[in-house]
Amino acid sequence: MTRIVMHKAQSPVEVKIGDESKWVCMCGLSGNKPFCDGSHKKTKDEIEGKVYVYDKDGNRIEFGSVKE
Repeated sequence: MTRIVMHKAQSPVEVKIGDESKWVCMCGLSGNKPFCDGSHKKTKDEIEGKVYVYDKDGNRIEFGSVKE
């Protein structure tokens, strides 16, 4: 079964455990989920309202647009 899950975040979220910080992926592109690996940097120039799909190699394809 295949699912398309939309992620709007373009940066990770910091989770503190005691004095230690962990960065959790919110963009959906990390190869080290649930942790951030910096892949969100690819999303910096995305345009609001457009839908993008990233292939297994991290290449971006504009898929369409969304109206909410």
